[in-house]
Amino acid sequence: MNNRLFGLDLAKTAFHAVEVDQKGKQEWRRKFTRKQLKGFFENHVKVKIAMEACASAHYWARLFQRMGHEVELLPPQHVKGYLRGQKNDYNDARAIAEACHHGSIRPAVIKTVEQQDEQAFHRIRKQRIGEQTRLANQIRGLLGEYGIIINKGVSSVRKALPVILEDADNGLTARFRELLNREYQRFLSLAEERVWFDKELHNQSTNDPVCQRLSELPGFGPVVSSAVKSWMGDGKQFSRGRDASAALGVVPRQHSTGGKDRLLGISKRGDSYTRSQVIHGARSVAMHAAKKTDPLSRWIVRLIAGRGFNKAVVALANKLIRMAWVIIAREEHYHAQNSVAAV
Repeated sequence: MNNRLFGLDLAKTAFHAVEVDQKGKQEWRRKFTRKQLKGFFENHVKVKIAMEACASAHYWARLFQRMGHEVELLPPQHVKGYLRGQKNDYNDARAIAEACHHGSIRPAVIKTVEQQDEQAFHRIRKQRIGEQTRLANQIRGLLGEYGIIINKGVSSVRKALPVILEDADNGLTARFRELLNREYQRFLSLAEERVWFDKELHNQSTNDPVCQRLSELPGFGPVVSSAVKSWMGDGKQFSRGRDASAALGVVPRQHSTGGKDRLLGISKRGDSYTRSQVIHGARSVAMHAAKKTDPLSRWIVRLIAGRGFNKAVVALANKLIRMAWVIIAREEHYHAQNSVAAV
């Protein structure tokens, strides 16, 4: 490995690379096609390649690592501050190289193929649930124009549609009944897909040792456990639990100046899907905390009384992520009696 550093701006078909020397001065730049890019680095001496953690970055990172190169993925929001001049592909590549050369940005962890598989699973499952909800709302809206009202919720639509289709005296025309029946069949198909995804989640939670340990945490069912495992990986990128919670964005956003600390709402950094799932799980735990007497539940009740329900939910999500890091990185199990201790 030599001291050469390449900043690489990724795209679908055209790739722009910039090389900088040890002082960060640009020495060379070039545009590649996909085939040219693979061939160039496959036959090149071992170098350090910096890229933004964006679409296809993990694929290219794994490919370059197999070629023997050192790879760093940098968060795009932190690279933007290094951009100088007009925005173009070469300037973007140069900004990436300078950000990596500066060395003050924590790189993103390169995802394995298995992690990307799990991430894709959750993204597709989320899309199917959204499609089913949107379809249910559309059906409710269309029927409302004919004077037929269905209560909110997917389950209400599932129960009401067969009855409406069979009722010959509700004033619906044959044309609309045909359209409504086609929508109902699509609705049932999406429901079957959702059942398949839920079954796969249950199987993973049962067979995966990491998900099994995570499911011991309050509010961590199959969905939350799988999402957190996919996002965090082995947890080795974080030195402590609070770094993990900060990376997920469940810590206060800070805007301090002049020696005066000012904390705002949560920063909402990191993966929004994983964060929302953890907060949903924390909300469920907080809703039932008053009925329990374990240390964590008593802590939640005190927090709700002092700070309000919503802030208590976010604080609990913060704590749960910190405990999840211990379970993943240190391969430990959840101990309820020590759950209030800081991580």
